[in-house]
Amino acid sequence: MAELATLARPYAEALFDVASQGDVKETSLQVDALALIAENEQLRQFASSPKVDADQVFDLIVSVTKVSLNQPMQNFLRMLIENGRLTVLAEIASQFHVLANASAGVSDAAVFSAFPIEDSQLSGVAATLEKRFGRRLRVSVHLEPSLIGGIRVVVGDEVMDTSVKAQLEQMRVVLAA
Repeated sequence: MAELATLARPYAEALFDVASQGDVKETSLQVDALALIAENEQLRQFASSPKVDADQVFDLIVSVTKVSLNQPMQNFLRMLIENGRLTVLAEIASQFHVLANASAGVSDAAVFSAFPIEDSQLSGVAATLEKRFGRRLRVSVHLEPSLIGGIRVVVGDEVMDTSVKAQLEQMRVVLAA
């Protein structure tokens, strides 16, 4: 994983530098779409075939991409294909988002809940989490029924776990000691 991150970092930084001169949001959507496509195993096999050239791989990816790619993103994609870095595209997208969030003063917060959270409740949860973590958050909710109740929040490398599952685990540890 560290090797993948090391390979992706210069590409993500270069992409962010170009995007910051234009529309970061548009670039974000484009890089996400490309990362999703690059995860396809059949595409990876096709791209690694010695019988296929870079233009064929590029044309295939552009034909299945659901978003329109601007010229800088097309150039970026061509460079990745020519350098054999399609497998790094998901990590590039991830690092790009970290850079974009840092630039905007925002962090991604993944909220895991045993039950769906209504929009009205989510705004209150988001406000509380922003106070707790001391920064603006872009909150996404993921259902995880194994939590039984409560929520688990992941912001970068910080975790706040108020789930029933975590409380039961803490009780188990105390009782076993």
